[in-house]
Amino acid sequence: MKRSMRTTSSTATRRSAWAAIALALALASGAARAEERTPSQVVDGLANQVVPILQDKSLTTDQKRERIEQIAYQAIDFNTLSKLVLARNWTKFSPAQQAEFESEFKRHLSVTYSHNIENYNNERVQILSERKENRGDVTVQTKILRGGHSADVVVDYRLRERDGQWKIIDIIVEGVSLVSNFRSQFQDIVANGGPDRLLTLLKEKNASGETLVPTPPPQSGG
Repeated sequence: MKRSMRTTSSTATRRSAWAAIALALALASGAARAEERTPSQVVDGLANQVVPILQDKSLTTDQKRERIEQIAYQAIDFNTLSKLVLARNWTKFSPAQQAEFESEFKRHLSVTYSHNIENYNNERVQILSERKENRGDVTVQTKILRGGHSADVVVDYRLRERDGQWKIIDIIVEGVSLVSNFRSQFQDIVANGGPDRLLTLLKEKNASGETLVPTPPPQSGG
């Protein structure tokens, strides 16, 4: 039993730590015209755009984060992402609260994952396959190459076409969805304090640079 617990903990730690790199790559994808590029081609272009930012030693972590953020707002469909994260609670928010949540959630993703930007260590992305999902979505399956075998990280990017563009609406790192991870946290908060409580907590955490969904540090040695 102890061995099983250690294995589970190790897997969760690696998954959470490298979610930051997966998200950073996703944020750098940019928006592509659906008729010009397939979802796989969109994802395949991630590393070419973000790696120079991650590798640039002349940039501070904040500068890297800011540059990635600028691209993120065009690469990710934050409106759809916000609806998916809140799920049935979305209708409990007034239109003004919905807009406020989308804005604060954008900031919170940056707060959550920017701490790990400097963990990038020359990883590469390999496209594995592409599959169609419900609602016309497409999941692009990839692997972040970190030396082979157990060090590599399997990452799926789910994209949805909106206004003629393929945009990212979820990232699944080793079977764990970004949407589901935040949804489970936010549902408890809304259930106990309503929309105002969640918005207040997001603002407080964003202001202090803390996260509602802890991200453990990466393992040494891969």
